[in-house]
Amino acid sequence: MTSISRKFPHLRQDFTASLVVFLVALPLCVGVAVASGVPAELGLVTGIVGGLVTGLLPGSSLQVSGPAAGLTVLVFGAVDSYGLAALGVIVLATGLIQLAMGALKLGRWFRAISLSVVEGMLAGIGLVLIAGQLYSAAGLEAPSSGVDKLIGLPGAAADALGSTEALTSLALGAGTVAVMVLWKRLPKAAQTVPGALAAVGLATAVTAAFGLSVATVEVSGLLDVIQPPGADAFGELANVGLLGTIVAFTLIASAESLFSAAAVDRLHKGPRTEYNKELMAQGAGNTVCGVLGALPMTAVIVRSSANVSAGARTKASRVMHGVWLLLFAALLPSVLALIPLPALAGILVHAGWKLIPFRSIVPLWRDHRGEALILVVTAVSIVAVNMFEGVLIGLALSVVKTAWEASHLKLEIVDKGAGPIQAHLTGNATFLRLPKILESLEALPQDRPVELDLSGLHHLDHACRTALENWAERHTSAGTDPVKVTEPATAAV
Repeated sequence: MTSISRKFPHLRQDFTASLVVFLVALPLCVGVAVASGVPAELGLVTGIVGGLVTGLLPGSSLQVSGPAAGLTVLVFGAVDSYGLAALGVIVLATGLIQLAMGALKLGRWFRAISLSVVEGMLAGIGLVLIAGQLYSAAGLEAPSSGVDKLIGLPGAAADALGSTEALTSLALGAGTVAVMVLWKRLPKAAQTVPGALAAVGLATAVTAAFGLSVATVEVSGLLDVIQPPGADAFGELANVGLLGTIVAFTLIASAESLFSAAAVDRLHKGPRTEYNKELMAQGAGNTVCGVLGALPMTAVIVRSSANVSAGARTKASRVMHGVWLLLFAALLPSVLALIPLPALAGILVHAGWKLIPFRSIVPLWRDHRGEALILVVTAVSIVAVNMFEGVLIGLALSVVKTAWEASHLKLEIVDKGAGPIQAHLTGNATFLRLPKILESLEALPQDRPVELDLSGLHHLDHACRTALENWAERHTSAGTDPVKVTEPATAAV
């Protein structure tokens, strides 16, 4: 025992933390799978791979990977459009691209994505997730698009009020949410059992005790659901839409994982994340998940923060949590069949709510309205159009905003009534500000000499330089003295 303690000095802390993470991960793995429209066991497969494969690899030592609520909407859409068989191809391709990006040391560039875009992405996912799971909580079929989900809620509520079974199902889902919200107010001793697990356990017990007529999880068996993609599935790669889905999976899974890593680094004082290695670890995990036909994985902040809070010290805790998931899936699969679907819907409604940054929107609007606008537009675009195009719209807005701010320019005209007119340009002269610059310069009197001082410019792009030269030539051709130009202090072109 002493030799084991010497070899693994933190084994006790990691073992305890692994049990906590397992209990947090179990209901989430199942819930995400059901909400994604795939067999519940595939969520466990992804959780197992996240522990046993990604958990062993270098990158971020304490963050835990598995199926994430943030990809639920995208996975459901992909399965609905291309079939379950194509999911393995999509996830496999995502993993290979992540491995390549990590090898090319592109991981750090994901940290350059605007935080407002990421928060808007998560908010949009949260809105669609909540709307969709409200239908599931009532035992109703949800519409396919995000807009239809939201618009159809009043009608769904009316249908639920007229059905005893729907009201029973909805009450069970609402009770699950209430337990999770109130669980944090209990004494710390009670909170050693994760709220999600307690809520699902209570809902399962109530369903069994009162014989409630609600839908439960369908169980197929772990080996039966593992279906590597075949040749027909790979043939779908010729579909442009599927290629766009792969890009969306890669972008969102990578960004969510690396942003999670940054958040986890703030929770502990241990080794910092190596972003390129972490991206490759996520890629390795997704490659294995793709081969097995399972759900995509990301690093999950809920499990990761639980891991840190439980006292984990090394990556052993996340590996062991994968072992516990494997043992559960292999030895106790029939337990899944007892879990009521409204309880899982309640868990995901709670997860979706936490994806929406309610607390930060008002301060962001007060201090940085442009960033707040990007967040809101990204979220609304995801709901109105789809995940991939919504994120692209957010990224495009972010680039435009940055370009606009980077082109800050001030033009000061000094006219003493006699002698040349002095025009001083300071800041960054880019094509975005060109119309305003030319409008002001062309308004100057044609019969007066002009001194154009560019020494205060930090940047002068080619379009602006050419336009200013053409303006100076036109001004001079009117018969006045040539425009005297003072060049920028730095060679900015």
